[in-house]
Amino acid sequence: MIGAKLMKSWKYPFILLFGIGVSNLGEWIYFIALNLMVLDMSGSPFAVSALYIIKPLASLFTNSWSGSMIDRFNKRNLMVLLDLFRAIWIVFLPFVTSIWSIYCIVFVINMASSMFRPASTAYITKLIPSDQRKRYNSLLSVIQSGAFLIGPAIAGILFLTGSPILAIYVNAISLFVSGIITLFMPDLEKQTLTNHTSHTKISWKLLKKDWLLVWNFSRKSPYIMFIYFLFSCVIVVMATALDSLEAAFAKEVLHLSDSDYGFLVSIAGVGIAAGAMVNTLVVTKIETSWLIGFGSVFVSVGYIIYAFSNSFFIAAFGFFILAFFLAFANTGFLTFYQNNIPVDVMGRVGSIYGWIEALFIIITTIIVGLSTELIGIQIVVIVGTLVMLLLAITLCIFNFQPSKARYYQPTKDA
Repeated sequence: MIGAKLMKSWKYPFILLFGIGVSNLGEWIYFIALNLMVLDMSGSPFAVSALYIIKPLASLFTNSWSGSMIDRFNKRNLMVLLDLFRAIWIVFLPFVTSIWSIYCIVFVINMASSMFRPASTAYITKLIPSDQRKRYNSLLSVIQSGAFLIGPAIAGILFLTGSPILAIYVNAISLFVSGIITLFMPDLEKQTLTNHTSHTKISWKLLKKDWLLVWNFSRKSPYIMFIYFLFSCVIVVMATALDSLEAAFAKEVLHLSDSDYGFLVSIAGVGIAAGAMVNTLVVTKIETSWLIGFGSVFVSVGYIIYAFSNSFFIAAFGFFILAFFLAFANTGFLTFYQNNIPVDVMGRVGSIYGWIEALFIIITTIIVGLSTELIGIQIVVIVGTLVMLLLAITLCIFNFQPSKARYYQPTKDA
């Protein structure tokens, strides 16, 4: 009886997790294939590195206005449209012969992806009851880590039997399947979104009104947005900037071969998977504030070990530590975000803060990259990880304030 009731309550969350898993798996296959395709066409590692800048640039271009549309559009239908839109554009990639044309298509695909994330977060928040979100988010980490491990392996098999083009088509199919799966999810906004709201035209006046709304929400909820900002700086901005130096650090400082570096990345994958699995077992017994605070600190400690390493084994240990605790930090933050940002403004808040995050990523990555030319890569990585640790400790201190405990509890109206 209890098992049947549990399966019924988790029917749609499991379907959604399956759809996300299929999409994430295809995304990793596509990511590796796209890198190889650009490298084969250009013969330039710099041309490949330019792909990493396109994602935050697409976010900068999109997130200033997309939140206004997300909050006024049916989230389930929007997710379906964005999946199908990306699938169609990905199908065109193998027919393109110009690097710049590939960049343009990838830019458009990333624009759709930057809209998909806040839309799906808002939909998940509506779908999952407050007291089940932590468990769902931990399962989501397992799905994402599994895609991180299995995706590259499938891509390798596809490369043996075909070309990167075949792998790109696999991602298009996975997005199409994900869109169809999402179509079978419940329409949670069928009654709540009026025709007037869903057909509101996005204008400059409306955008200014929505930006003001986000500003006023930030002023009224400074603690929530401060935690958001600090977490973003630690786990997204600093981590992305340091990751951009990962290959160069492995080659120039640790003197690793290509195969050794590949093995190092694989250890990080194992760490992510192990952390996600342990996370699902203990997540309901650990406070959300602890997941965010200690998770972020230990991710930073992993980066510190890696930065001060002088051998493969020490670097591998650091990689495993940072990857292992990433699932804890992400699960805690996503739960905190869902429980404290009103779902009717979640698209606008997430998009505009995502715009700020993308801007910080670009600026920080450029500063870090230029600094390596002036003072050396290891010093830059060490300084960067120390800044990351300082931010993480600050986040941890603010997480554990007794007066703020209410922000880490499930909402009553869920």
